Amino acid sequence: MRAPEFWRTQNGIVRLLEPAGLLYAAAGRLRRTRTTPHRAGIPVACVGNIVAGGAGKTPVCLSLADALSGAHFLTRGYGGSEVGPLAVDLDRHTPEDVGDEALLLADRAPTWVARRRPEGAAAAENAGARCLIMDDGHQNPTLAKDLSLVVVDGGYGFGNRRVLPAGPLREPLAEGLARADGVVLLGDDTARVARRLPPDLPVLRARLEPGRQALRLRGQLVVAFAGIGRPEKFFATLVALGARVVAAHPFADHFPYRHDDIQPILDEAFQLGAIPVTTAKDAVRLPPDQRQQVDVVPVTVRWEDPAALRALLAAKGLPVADGAFRPDPAALPGGQGTAP
Repeated sequence: MRAPEFWRTQNGIVRLLEPAGLLYAAAGRLRRTRTTPHRAGIPVACVGNIVAGGAGKTPVCLSLADALSGAHFLTRGYGGSEVGPLAVDLDRHTPEDVGDEALLLADRAPTWVARRRPEGAAAAENAGARCLIMDDGHQNPTLAKDLSLVVVDGGYGFGNRRVLPAGPLREPLAEGLARADGVVLLGDDTARVARRLPPDLPVLRARLEPGRQALRLRGQLVVAFAGIGRPEKFFATLVALGARVVAAHPFADHFPYRHDDIQPILDEAFQLGAIPVTTAKDAVRLPPDQRQQVDVVPVTVRWEDPAALRALLAAKGLPVADGAFRPDPAALPGGQGTAP
């Protein structure tokens, strides 16, 4: 789904839905208090968020994997049919099987899909993982976390700070932040996120930056489409790169593209003499024949203070690799990036 506009407001719809939000929050709180977390035999780093939708968790997970020795990914496999525990095979599995995020993660490191997280952790440990990076799961109490990072989009923040369905929060803000070991603040803090955080909670600032290969789009006509948490952020990234965006098509997050969804976009690009462009997360959901006709703009995370993150990882017992968080030569300095 796409975030409704009223999630940024305090209007009558919000007040009408607020009782449902209180019930949702109470149900989550009850689950967490009644569940005893399983302690894995290896360190677990959870990269989650407090708002529904994309905030940039997957790029942060990919960045952590580059910095940790022997890391495996653990994900629920949102949008896929597999229950797991299952090792993701890029040659065999599709987004319909394991979801789009699992395929992006598996291209970087061994990845496990498991609806029951403790079972996935055990499978990864048996397969030789030295640590786990859990993509999403901050609200999941079944697996104990050694490190919990909450990712926040600096341009969106926490919306109207109401719990679903009255607002975008998965749980009350104070409760979610109380379980966090740090906040990853992505992009410029135009939503004034920092002022709403506890003063003793570490804030790790970072940006999502497009790869240098995206420079080829500078000055080019492009037709853009994206089915991510905030498609408009991807479109703004293309403009910042110098691309001439002649059409932009937003889809819901995790949208299950079919041939008939994409062909009109390809036809439009052809008629306009433009390049069809999308995100890496969207690309894995495209039909194979159409995927080859679309340019992809991947992003990487650039940390403002890599030493602070490295120290936090080490303090939580995670195996930090030598040379972790050196500048990525494939990243394009100064980009705003987009959250897959």
